[in-house]
Amino acid sequence: MKHSRLVKLLATGAASVLALSAVSAQESSTTTTTTDGRGNSVTTTRTVDGTGVVSAYTPGQDYISFRSETDAAPVRYYYTKKTTVVDPEGRTVEWSALRPDMPVRYTYVNEGGRMVVSKVTLVKPLPVVEKETTSTTTTTIKH
Repeated sequence: MKHSRLVKLLATGAASVLALSAVSAQESSTTTTTTDGRGNSVTTTRTVDGTGVVSAYTPGQDYISFRSETDAAPVRYYYTKKTTVVDPEGRTVEWSALRPDMPVRYTYVNEGGRMVVSKVTLVKPLPVVEKETTSTTTTTIKH
């Protein structure tokens, strides 16, 4: 009995590692499956951080694609209403700030086989666009 439980735990851990290793942009990940004192299996999943560039983002869709520096194939990540986009200083910015090939860091969690992004951080500051306005005043002088 003890031997089969250990085999199940190792098999679950190996499957988790294989699933997470498919994501080449990941920097760190921890999925732990343990058994509590009653023999129940307890799985704990922690967030994963990745870096790459925005490959595709279309407003109105439920996903965004990132491409890591080491893998040319983009990977699809899903986002929710709770997902935030921030600038390098941590200030929230609009989703419209995302552009293709923009370098980013992102945090996600694997939920039921879907990688769900909770935070996207722009690596480079957004360019500041200052509007220059000029006005012309015309005066007519009567003689």
